Amino acid sequence: MRRPVLLLVLPLLVVAGCAPTRADLFDGPSDPQRAEAFDQRAAQVAEAWQPGPEWRTGYVPLEGPTVLTGDPRFTPDTEAAFRAGWYQAQVPLYPTRVGGEIRFPDGRLTLPLVSAAEAYRQLDQGDPLPCPGRPKRPGLPTPGGPTVEPGPDGWTTSTAAPTACRSLTVTGVTLGSVPVRTSRGEAQVPAWLFDVEELAAPVARLAVAPTAVGRVPEPTAPAEPLPDGLVSAQDLAAVDGARLIVRLGVGACDTAITPLVWERPDVVVVGGSVTRSTDVCPAILKMEPVTVTLAAPLGARPVLDVSSGAALSIAPR
Repeated sequence: MRRPVLLLVLPLLVVAGCAPTRADLFDGPSDPQRAEAFDQRAAQVAEAWQPGPEWRTGYVPLEGPTVLTGDPRFTPDTEAAFRAGWYQAQVPLYPTRVGGEIRFPDGRLTLPLVSAAEAYRQLDQGDPLPCPGRPKRPGLPTPGGPTVEPGPDGWTTSTAAPTACRSLTVTGVTLGSVPVRTSRGEAQVPAWLFDVEELAAPVARLAVAPTAVGRVPEPTAPAEPLPDGLVSAQDLAAVDGARLIVRLGVGACDTAITPLVWERPDVVVVGGSVTRSTDVCPAILKMEPVTVTLAAPLGARPVLDVSSGAALSIAPR
């Protein structure tokens, strides 16, 4: 059985504009230096980016293998089950393996696929933990007395509203395809589409065999530490043409959070600028979504973190 994961909902900070790397985006005597420091480091990161041939000719996915195909109309119960990977199958799952074709913007690639049974084994992460005093189905009242809530270190006593401990029910499976961001841009990738009784949209598990999946290259970061006042990008929340939603890693008390982007025809580098608090502040990394608009659609260009030089992937959805 898999331990539950504590979910954190974060606010979305939207910043309009194109490629905000100019010094006039900042206030104060030190801000022009900060903007210049970002541009210099971004150029170093871009120059160090040297992926192998597989990046341009193979299949290197830049998002996770489980994808929602539409709005699932989550309830708190079904979202918890989805994030934890709690499923039960009520249909046959056949072990037959087949081949499939990935359609990239610049061509096609035929690769081996896993069977529906293998995809389900990858999708299913076990059963819910026992929930004493909990309803067996969502929406039913809970008997009096304390309830048990999942936490980062296990189960703890709580009087908060209960969440039913139940799995999602798989009622059908078909082989289809879903859009996936890859090193060669957005591709149509074969996937097993699992119909789930409790959700309004199928859950897709990418079907490409693990042996055919390429790895994202290890990053090469500049030798110097990230200049003070700049922060790293953790991942991408969404890509829509020239519009990116980037999650920055900021401090709990940071203010004036501003996205920064540096781009050239073959690569994009992102990060952010913050104002640090002078007060005592807990040492907590906060994921802050921000929006940037590129000068041109992203296409197949990699998006690199200005701190580590890592290629950013799409956050789980």
